[in-house]
Amino acid sequence: MPRQIVHGALSALTLVVASSTWAAPAPWVPNTTGNVGPAPATFNKWEAIEAPAASGASCGNGSPYRFFVNRTTTAANAKKTVIMFEGGGACWEQNACQMKDGVLGATNYKGIPTNYMSTGLALGGLITPFTSRTHPLQKVQTQSWNIVYVPYCTGDVHTGNKVATYGDADPANPITYYHRGFKNGEAVANWVGRYLPKQDQLLVTGFSAGGVGATAMYGLIRLADQPKQSAMLADSGPLFQVDRNASPEEAPSVLLHNKIRVAWGLDGDNGLASRMIATFPTAGTVDNLGSLTTGLAKVFPQDRLGYAIFQADAVFSSFSYTKFYPEIAAVPAGAKRDALLKTKWVKEIGTWVDAMKPYSNTGYYIPYGRDFLKAHTLTTASFAGTGIKEANLADVGVFVDNLLDPSQPLIRAYETQRTTPNPSGIALISWVNTAFYALFGL
Repeated sequence: MPRQIVHGALSALTLVVASSTWAAPAPWVPNTTGNVGPAPATFNKWEAIEAPAASGASCGNGSPYRFFVNRTTTAANAKKTVIMFEGGGACWEQNACQMKDGVLGATNYKGIPTNYMSTGLALGGLITPFTSRTHPLQKVQTQSWNIVYVPYCTGDVHTGNKVATYGDADPANPITYYHRGFKNGEAVANWVGRYLPKQDQLLVTGFSAGGVGATAMYGLIRLADQPKQSAMLADSGPLFQVDRNASPEEAPSVLLHNKIRVAWGLDGDNGLASRMIATFPTAGTVDNLGSLTTGLAKVFPQDRLGYAIFQADAVFSSFSYTKFYPEIAAVPAGAKRDALLKTKWVKEIGTWVDAMKPYSNTGYYIPYGRDFLKAHTLTTASFAGTGIKEANLADVGVFVDNLLDPSQPLIRAYETQRTTPNPSGIALISWVNTAFYALFGL
């Protein structure tokens, strides 16, 4: 059995899978008139919003789920909002869900405190330029918008709806774990629809696990808010095109896909997968594990949808393949293993990109890599080192601006020159993270 730990940037997830033998699940309908949590009361500071217990939202340990809002005082942007889904690790076994089996297990397994924005992974909003008013390394136009930060504490890349009991590491002392990412996303969508409705401009984004979350929750947020103009950017959380019956040779992620579908309750009548297909029946097929990527393009043809990822991402790919392929796991962490991972990874990126091409409202931005976080994520810390020189694109910020400009055709860029720049401004962080990943076998 492979060790049951998965990273938040999993390529393993489908959000549109349903079984023909289930009872028909109900379509998702926004609830913006009931108890969705407290109204916002402040501006230009982070405000904790606790989701009502009745919503079913919670962190993995059963504690209350909280997200954070920072409303703008810039009058011209009062009706513009960016929603950021946080990244992190994931789990489907006892130790990983308690962060006892390496740092890439369940993020925030102890819950989300009210002061999380100053004490947690968010780093006061500096974790990404999208969530800081005055980021020291990077500017982006959404810094003067309303900002909603969606923390991650459920070990399921923002998608689960299952209460699990894990006792594999210590059968005498099993734990109860709440994979409630889907319910947390519902709570955020309903709150936004109630208190930030009908935005002039909306951007839903996320990095790593949050890239999956942005894609998974985009449709719900879109339905609840009803914005005039809407876009999505999923950074390093791709939902690859994988048929549930594919062979590992055809679709290397299939082994992980089929495991997670059960572990996180995606296939249940109240699971994200079945609810999405009930809500958006034209989005995909029951067997295409990545059909939400193209499904959103069909459901929301006026929206602008963007996907960004590095070809050399050695984190996302490691948790997609290493523990499922003995020939990879047997190779010590380092360049040789990374090369084996990349062979499978690039193959799946190719299939993924080909599926997007028929949809003019879908863009992609795929540089080769950067010397930071093992080429995992383009929008954490800064956009430095994410350019595609051959296409005259300075960094992923150009792609962001393009997504937010409906007058322009969407950028589709795939680097062929295979450069790996050392990003200026975060070189020291890059060195520390390289050592960090080596320590933990990546």
